[in-house]
Amino acid sequence: MHVPIETPAAADLPRMLEVWEAAVRATHDFLEEHDIKVLKPLLIEQYFPSLVLTCIRGADGQVAGFLGYAAGKVEMLFVDPQAHGQGIGRRLLLDAVTRLGADRVDVNEQNPKALGFYLAQGFKVDSRSPLDGGGRPFPILHLLLA
Repeated sequence: MHVPIETPAAADLPRMLEVWEAAVRATHDFLEEHDIKVLKPLLIEQYFPSLVLTCIRGADGQVAGFLGYAAGKVEMLFVDPQAHGQGIGRRLLLDAVTRLGADRVDVNEQNPKALGFYLAQGFKVDSRSPLDGGGRPFPILHLLLA
């Protein structure tokens, strides 16, 4: 069954926060509890409103994964850990590349699974920043589509 990629509704935002938190806890073990508590409200207040958002729903109709895009760049891609390995992230990324024109993405250096995912999708490391966008000591790898 082909599940469409769609634009999430405002009513989906709480579920998207759940997906984000579950995915971060599963893949970003370098973050402290404090970091998660600081970042979480910023998603609704700052990040989501500034992005083109797309999502894929699971069999239950709930958001299983989502992507945020702006100005040629994938700004975020999160998939519910229970749905990892089902192609949701790959489909969302392919849509962002082909339909929206995304050719850049940043990934935390300390998240080797995400880096491996993007490299497998044709991205290459272009440069590195020692701090994340918030000035925290989480190095960022800047990737370009090869």
